[in-house]
Amino acid sequence: MPVAVPVPIATAHVHAAGEVIDRHRHDYHQLLYVSTGVTSVRTERGTWVVSSNRAVWTPAKMWHEHRVYGESMIHTIGFPPGDAPLPDGTPTVLAVDGLLRELFIACTDRDLPEPELRRLRAVVHDRLRRADVQPLRLPTPQDPRLAHACRAVEEDLSRPRSLAWLARRVGVGERTLTRLFRTEFGTTYPQWRTSTRVFHAMVQLAEGASVTGTARRCGWATTSAFIDTFARTMGQTPGAYRSAAVRTEAMDHPPEEHVHRR
Repeated sequence: MPVAVPVPIATAHVHAAGEVIDRHRHDYHQLLYVSTGVTSVRTERGTWVVSSNRAVWTPAKMWHEHRVYGESMIHTIGFPPGDAPLPDGTPTVLAVDGLLRELFIACTDRDLPEPELRRLRAVVHDRLRRADVQPLRLPTPQDPRLAHACRAVEEDLSRPRSLAWLARRVGVGERTLTRLFRTEFGTTYPQWRTSTRVFHAMVQLAEGASVTGTARRCGWATTSAFIDTFARTMGQTPGAYRSAAVRTEAMDHPPEEHVHRR
């Protein structure tokens, strides 16, 4: 039975590949950043992906769970409910530049003096208000027919399933299925499938898979097509993303260390 967990305001710790942090919620807003690896945040509304160039904002009192892909160094920073620099109604993914990265890591340093920490947090607060929001999300289908369709595609992304094939598999008309994608996800079937393939590619790359193998398993006809789509979506090539995700020597704390600030 899930329970509300009083998590410390700032933490920094390493999680092993495949680890799941069960469904929970906080009394305050939480920003989660992964300096190494890939982690997903799942709520009833969808799944958000966090990596070294993105962070995710989870509003206070929202139930969520985390899944870790590849050994990941996770940093979390809490914000009071009445002082939110980002939207307080839904999770938000934002781009992380070099300055934000260093600020997030510094704010979870256990040896940082309190006066310096307060100044750094003030800068973080200001920078978050200006951060570039990235709508990278896999929405959770509510209609059983749409859920069936999504599962059918995700079972084998290497096969280029057409809308006609998918409609026959689910047992609905193409127009009905198109309307369901538009109504629930606000997108077309091809757009959803591309986002889904990129999400699974991120996971595989974080776990050390090759770029060519990932491209094949996620349904791209050629590696070059995969590289082009991934780069346009993520802002970096899959090779660069893989290198950052699997890098372990850059971890800032040993695996057993937990950093808490109240």
